[in-house]
Amino acid sequence: MLVRDLLLRFDYGYWANRKLFAVLPQLTREQFTQPLADDHGSIRNTLVHMLSAEWAWIGRCGGKDRGPALDPNNYPSPAAVIEGWKQQEARVHELLSTLSDADLARPIEFSLGSGPKQSMPLGELLEHAANHGVHHRGQVSLLLRLRGYAPEDFDLLFYFEKKQGGSS
Repeated sequence: MLVRDLLLRFDYGYWANRKLFAVLPQLTREQFTQPLADDHGSIRNTLVHMLSAEWAWIGRCGGKDRGPALDPNNYPSPAAVIEGWKQQEARVHELLSTLSDADLARPIEFSLGSGPKQSMPLGELLEHAANHGVHHRGQVSLLLRLRGYAPEDFDLLFYFEKKQGGSS
């Protein structure tokens, strides 16, 4: 794995997020915050969980520390969530700009909650951080569709097509 591979994974995730964000302003506050399904409950809570988790992993990997888990109530509107993600994208790019390919093999110690200390290579933890949102993006897409809103397709295929000059 190379730093450029991680940059591609994160950039794809942010591109896919923007496909969801394009729909969010159409929602009422109630539609945005009302629990519907899944373990995070609402569109907002799922997006804030994704943001909180990614920021936590970036902090463990040497980026800016998140502190306590993010509280969805601090993100009352789609605009607040979108702004939080813009800041996160900047944090990730800042961290990745400081890394060399050799750094990715460096072991990082971490704990999940109050669990035991573990260690994994930096590159694997960053890949996890980039990949974590994939599942949740699908959940948000479903929650939006249950509300009658259809985000544009955000499959990786369409990301690559866009990168090659396509229309997606």
